[in-house]
Amino acid sequence: MMGCRDRIPGRCSFRLGAPIGLAGSLLFAATLRAEDCGNGVALRLSAPDAVQGTLLLAHIRSEKPWSEVSGRWNDRDVPFWGESEKEHGPSRAYTRQALLGVDLERAPGKYEFTVSGQLQGGQSVNCRTMVEVKEGHFATENLTVKKQFVEPNPEQQARAVAETKRLREIYDRVTPERLWDGPFRAPLDGEFKGSNFGKRRVLNGHPGTPHGGVDFPAPAGTPVHAAQKGRVVLAEELFFSGNSVIVDHGLGIYTFYCHFSEIDAKVGDEVVAGTVLGKVGATGRVTGPHLHWGLTVERARVNALDGLRVLGVS
Repeated sequence: MMGCRDRIPGRCSFRLGAPIGLAGSLLFAATLRAEDCGNGVALRLSAPDAVQGTLLLAHIRSEKPWSEVSGRWNDRDVPFWGESEKEHGPSRAYTRQALLGVDLERAPGKYEFTVSGQLQGGQSVNCRTMVEVKEGHFATENLTVKKQFVEPNPEQQARAVAETKRLREIYDRVTPERLWDGPFRAPLDGEFKGSNFGKRRVLNGHPGTPHGGVDFPAPAGTPVHAAQKGRVVLAEELFFSGNSVIVDHGLGIYTFYCHFSEIDAKVGDEVVAGTVLGKVGATGRVTGPHLHWGLTVERARVNALDGLRVLGVS
């Protein structure tokens, strides 16, 4: 199946190895590297390295409640959420979490993640750790699509450029509060399987952009559901993506659904996990009916299936 054209150039994406529920509490094995930030604060990552297009969970624990805390990754601010208090031996521990995205086209290498904040007692916290990004080794496939989607005329090209700019502006906005509530779910009910994330595609003999979403082949008319609670920020027909919907879940997390036969949502709608957004179709640049499902975190294109493993499947 041919998916939507990726619109956000190399940034970062994310992947985690365990579900996060309503409380968002996730403790890691003692073998994972921890950075001592001083003042009774420790920073852990869910893994010391990540492949292109995956996610990491940052987990920061302190012996005192937080006044404020934030991170910096890929030249962007990273919001933390939660303030869960748990028994930790003879004392209590206060934890917050954040997602780090390693983009589909992030160059392999070592990158710095920094955390700064203040505890309620007034102590400052500053911490840093390095993350090694490894090459994804994605497959390549050849596809044949309508000529206009490979060699658009000037009017179509201008439209595509304008839509790309709009999408960048949407993904660049970070809603400061967490809108989601509970585990994320797959967008289709039943046994439909998603695949093709990251594939390098040759379209009508021309190299195309890497595939930034997950394709779910399904019969036309199959209902498509919101992955989690959030707000619809785009619901319209786009040149490459066809009938499309974007849902903002807060804290820089967006899910993207496209190629609908029809859209059942409108901009401004408040949705919950399972709300029907539209129906599977074959609009835009496709080779047949399917759902293209994308996930971005702080403008990082990530594997939405990894997002399910990280954020939990209902």
